[in-house]
Amino acid sequence: MINQIKGLHHITSLASNARENNAFFTQVLGLRRIKKTVNFDAPDVYHLYYGDEVGSAGTVMTYFPFPNASTGIPGVGEAGRTSMSIPTGSSQAWLDRLAGFDTRNLSQDSRFGQARVLLDGPDGDQFALVECDDERTPWTGSGVGEAMAVRGFHSIDMRLRDNAASEELLTFMGYEKQDIQGNISRFVVPDGNEANVIDLELLPEGPHAAQGAGSVHHVAFAVENRARQLEVREALLDTGYQVTPVIDRDYFYAIYFRTPGGILFEVSTHEPGFDRDEDTANLGEALKLPSQHEHLRAKLSGLLEPLT
Repeated sequence: MINQIKGLHHITSLASNARENNAFFTQVLGLRRIKKTVNFDAPDVYHLYYGDEVGSAGTVMTYFPFPNASTGIPGVGEAGRTSMSIPTGSSQAWLDRLAGFDTRNLSQDSRFGQARVLLDGPDGDQFALVECDDERTPWTGSGVGEAMAVRGFHSIDMRLRDNAASEELLTFMGYEKQDIQGNISRFVVPDGNEANVIDLELLPEGPHAAQGAGSVHHVAFAVENRARQLEVREALLDTGYQVTPVIDRDYFYAIYFRTPGGILFEVSTHEPGFDRDEDTANLGEALKLPSQHEHLRAKLSGLLEPLT
């Protein structure tokens, strides 16, 4: 078992329209856009990052908005609903706010005793706002007050036909099974960050997912630094997983591997951070390009649609 993983680092999903995606996260959910850059492998497509003031690990939602991408089909073999934490007692304020934006599939329920507001994003991406005691300092510069503002991730659902191999993997990654409610098994990293929950949703007869706009592309887990990341990589390789070499993603270093259930996992460092090329006061304002794509700046500036 390894103990370097502290919880979620970021979650990356797919979208069909950059402007709508930006408006949903900044204007509806009230997160801060902390980086405006491009997909390393498809530089004519944005890579947008949203989170708290500085993009702390466990708060960062990122998107690849491929223009006019077809909508994904939910199913097993994917990460499903993304949950974010909100202050205890703020569900009604969120229901009122979200109703004012004509949010789709708005409802509420409870899981493991925690009240949740359920909603869909612009591409049918599924979210939950979970009431809990979370001491993280929220971003409030987008007009959502501190009394209700999103603190960061709470958890992510993994939809599977069979939980056994994924339970074994999560246990190896330092997670412990905390509870079971119906077909949901909850795993938690003891002494992890505030985004330290994974819920496995068992759907034995569920159809296989087809990735598209609204789908989660990968789930990234947080380690403190590159030394801890290399320890995790070595342990995964020794266990038989096929793990990529370390890849420099400009704002963190990443390794990737595929889970037994088919979900793409990433392990990311805290270093060097989102302020490496912008000061904190101006995060997410300028178009930042990976060095290998800098020569395309003039072309890309004309291709990429304005976000506002």
